[in-house]
Amino acid sequence: MLQYPTIDPIIFSVGPVSLRWYGMMYLLGFIAAYLLGRRRARQAWSPMQPEQVEDLVFASALGAVLGGRVGYVFFYGFDRFLTDPLWLFRVWEGGMAFHGGLIGVFLALIIYARKLNRPLGEVCDFVAPLAPIGLGLGRMANFINAELYGRASDVSWAMVFPSDSLAIPRHPSQLYQCFLEGIVLFVLIYGFTRVRRPVWAASGLFLFGYGIARYGVEFFREPDASLFLDWMTRGQFLSLPMIIGGAAMLALSYYQFNKNGRRFADHNRKSVKHRARLSTSKKKR
Repeated sequence: MLQYPTIDPIIFSVGPVSLRWYGMMYLLGFIAAYLLGRRRARQAWSPMQPEQVEDLVFASALGAVLGGRVGYVFFYGFDRFLTDPLWLFRVWEGGMAFHGGLIGVFLALIIYARKLNRPLGEVCDFVAPLAPIGLGLGRMANFINAELYGRASDVSWAMVFPSDSLAIPRHPSQLYQCFLEGIVLFVLIYGFTRVRRPVWAASGLFLFGYGIARYGVEFFREPDASLFLDWMTRGQFLSLPMIIGGAAMLALSYYQFNKNGRRFADHNRKSVKHRARLSTSKKKR
């Protein structure tokens, strides 16, 4: 068993104001998204200009924080919300749901895409490679807060989390998620988008990749009090639409791309044949 590296969740305090690691990790995630977005905006096929990235990241951050908090409260703590409605606003206590944050970001991107008069798919594909860094840092914040820990385990790297009332060794599942949702997903999507891809392909890969990672890690996280079908956690249930939807988006994206490519090729062949016939006709004259 490994010793849990107890870290004070408060970095420093000035009077009643405190800077917490939880907020710092999200801030670092948004800064990283901004810097990476500025770099990727220089690609020839980018739908965004470098000067537009700042507003895009701000809109996405706002959607992620609001949606993530509302999603966590309604998906995982609705009973507590009914007895303590102000808990919704105490974000410094921790508690953000990715699925709620995803909905919030998507709504923000719809509004922003309309503002720029750009296709929604192109804007979503631009954001897809920027998100995993923040996800990984967010999971690290969960680890520092000793929240969302894993199931009881006897593996050599299990830890006893100070917030666990049972004080038993558990999987550090936050670190599993940090690795899969942050590092692995980032490398996968960043590499995938180094060349131009069909519209919605990057978004589909992000949804599919995150859904698979989250679904798998849920087997190591402490399950919810209420399970679906007596074995499926709420996180797995919410990840299923992402897996199915992401795979469908990828398939449809490439199907449409290939279909348009064949149509374009057929058009070119017909044009060539038409020009050849005209040329032959002129020679006969």
